[in-house]
Amino acid sequence: MTTMTDSSVREFRMPDVGEGLTEAEILKWYVQPGDTVTDGQVVCEVETAKAAVELPIPYDGVVRALHFPEGTTVDVGTSIIAVAVGDGAAAATEPVQEAVADTPAADEAEEPKPAGRQPVLVGYGVSTSATRRRPRKGAQAPAAAQEASAAIQAEMNGHGPAAPAAPAAPAAPVGGDRPLAKPPVRKLAKDLGVDLATVVPSGPDGIITREDVHAAVSAAEPVAAAPRSEPSTPAPAATASAPASYDTARETRVPVKGVRKATAAAMVGSAFTAPHVTEFVTVDVTRTMKLVEELKQDKEYTGLRVNPLLLIAKALLVAIKRHPDINASWDEAAQEIVVKHYVNLGIAAATPRGLIVPNIKDAHAQTLPQLAGSLGELVSTAREGKTSPAAMQGGTVTITNVGVFGVDTGTPILNPGESAILAVGAIKLQPWVHKGKVKPRQVTTLALSFDHRLVDGELGSKVLADVAAVLEQPKRLISWG
Repeated sequence: MTTMTDSSVREFRMPDVGEGLTEAEILKWYVQPGDTVTDGQVVCEVETAKAAVELPIPYDGVVRALHFPEGTTVDVGTSIIAVAVGDGAAAATEPVQEAVADTPAADEAEEPKPAGRQPVLVGYGVSTSATRRRPRKGAQAPAAAQEASAAIQAEMNGHGPAAPAAPAAPAAPVGGDRPLAKPPVRKLAKDLGVDLATVVPSGPDGIITREDVHAAVSAAEPVAAAPRSEPSTPAPAATASAPASYDTARETRVPVKGVRKATAAAMVGSAFTAPHVTEFVTVDVTRTMKLVEELKQDKEYTGLRVNPLLLIAKALLVAIKRHPDINASWDEAAQEIVVKHYVNLGIAAATPRGLIVPNIKDAHAQTLPQLAGSLGELVSTAREGKTSPAAMQGGTVTITNVGVFGVDTGTPILNPGESAILAVGAIKLQPWVHKGKVKPRQVTTLALSFDHRLVDGELGSKVLADVAAVLEQPKRLISWG
């Protein structure tokens, strides 16, 4: 294999494909070592906490190495692929290493450090530093404490604690540089909850090995098992396995990552930050359902998605126009209420990747046909898994349609940064008093959750009542809109 100079190899680093994201999972590689790539060619697909995104390479050359296999979660700023450019591209066409490199190519050939951000075609780029290793942001929790928590959780789940093992050497102090370890070892440490900064390296040049990680786990297990003061018979050394075992035939463990990880963090943050209040109203939507059928026959709506959600969205926009203070957010740092003079209408969508909430920008300014087109595009894009991170940012109010699952209603949790969310239940034929007589009518239940820090009961009630009034009498879209 022909060696190449440092200047002939470019390292493409994981960009920040969404504002503030710190990591992404490599879903699929579209190239292999030895393949020729051109500027703008998509080389892989990654999944962030917000969306699946295809990454194009920003220069021409020949792939020298892929640093991580599919399914690996990589920090933003980490090199993921090495490309030979210029004179090195010709040399790279000779036999290259197959499979994924064991060590980052930055250890083999450090690319030139350009000023500012690297060229990327998707996202916000990554800043380079004057050193090859990123400084640690701070010491993490000791491995012993993490293992203790894992053991306690295992016993709560009905599993016995792992067998204790002989103690290993004391942990090394946390240094100023990132510990040296290969990507598979880092993944192992992450899976076992081990802080690499506390592991004593035994490999050459201070590199941490898999055995070092397992030794750290074994050393922490006696602490987690609450040792007794009196001596006891030593137990055999634990094998290289996870700290807590479980019955794989009766349980399945799914890693929390991507959209699910982001959703969990957002919901916990919202539920324990904003004081939620939820109000309900049951409404006769028979006239709205008739209008939906009439609009489907209208030539102006040919090819557009016309359904009850369209009129519900328009009803909410009308209610916001009448009560603009509902369309606001709470700025904790500035101790201010930020009233938005625009409506980015979020629509909660269940996808194979999990729950996402893309929003329609400036929905308040759209006509009914335009809103129908925007809703149709939003739904189809979400189902195809092509929703961009930008489409899920900047929402001001959200609608979640739980009725599609046959559910009457729910108590929705606010999307972070928003003050209200409307849940729509199933529309069912029910007995209803209409003009003094009991008749079968199309009925649904609406639920409005709002942030009680900035929305009091009166405002929330008026908004929900207005939405219900429009759905009961759609002609109010004309008089109020």
